[in-house]
Amino acid sequence: MMDLNGKTILVTGGTGSFGKRFVQRVLSKHRPEKLIIFSRDEFKQYEMQRMMDDPRLRFFLGDVRDKDRLYRAFEGVDYVIHAAALKQVPSAEYNPFEAIKTNVIGAQNIIDVAIDIGIKRIVALSTDKACNPVNLYGATKLCSDKLFIAGNSYAGRKATRFSVVRYGNVVGSRGSVVPHFLEIKEGDCVPITDERMTRFWITLDQGVDFVLKALDKMHGGEIFVPKIPTATILDIAKAIAPKGKIKVIGIRPGEKLHELLISSEDGRRTIEYPEHFVIQPDFPWWSDEKRKNGGEPVREGFVYSSDENPWRLTPAEIEKMVKGTLGR
Repeated sequence: MMDLNGKTILVTGGTGSFGKRFVQRVLSKHRPEKLIIFSRDEFKQYEMQRMMDDPRLRFFLGDVRDKDRLYRAFEGVDYVIHAAALKQVPSAEYNPFEAIKTNVIGAQNIIDVAIDIGIKRIVALSTDKACNPVNLYGATKLCSDKLFIAGNSYAGRKATRFSVVRYGNVVGSRGSVVPHFLEIKEGDCVPITDERMTRFWITLDQGVDFVLKALDKMHGGEIFVPKIPTATILDIAKAIAPKGKIKVIGIRPGEKLHELLISSEDGRRTIEYPEHFVIQPDFPWWSDEKRKNGGEPVREGFVYSSDENPWRLTPAEIEKMVKGTLGR
């Protein structure tokens, strides 16, 4: 694991589910000089400051849309974890310009400022919805991913490097289906979109650890994809609310039946490792050592999709994962 002792790390969207768990993990396992929370909501910052009460924490009110504020916040920072996004699919469909301003223009602002300031490494969080997107949120995150990868070339002779982490649904994150099922589990009816629908699942702790791993291993330009399990929405509902009556309400606008983490096009540039995959950039300056570095190319036609994933969660594993994540 990367040594963060004495370093200054900034987390955009730091008051969100990922940001709070990331901060807790780094403060408990490392001795950073400063950990900066950059976000828009002053009340969430106030709550987080009261909850953690650590002198190494700094709180910056700001928006990734505001490049001038980013210049001020990035001064003296070694590493940036970019977790800020408008991520609710229906909200992005209804407010497309706002999603573009945050998820795309915000990404460009971070890239420009990071290069100008001289940030060493930036890891941007992505989503399975960015792979062959069918909704605006996924399209903005695909655009963001491509901007961050291209940022390595845009940096020119400067040492700033960008990489991306792409994973699936986070158990217990704000706005996800798991907390919703927990709220209604004692009721008579449990609504699901489609019995066949599958999703990739990862816990917050696993997501944080994987981002730290990517920060350590990155050369610049990679999309890191963890090997994670799949479960159907029906399996999740039955594990959380076994007595509830299932009601199928249909797929919402912008949703897929199954999600992709690696498409067949991505597969041609993908290297497999024991616990993760790396989608490599098409940079001519990448050496063979960087391209493999202990991994092996995936087979021709490889696709990493939630419906074809051989790693399936059992009901008992789902229940354990939910209880372990939410403490219930």
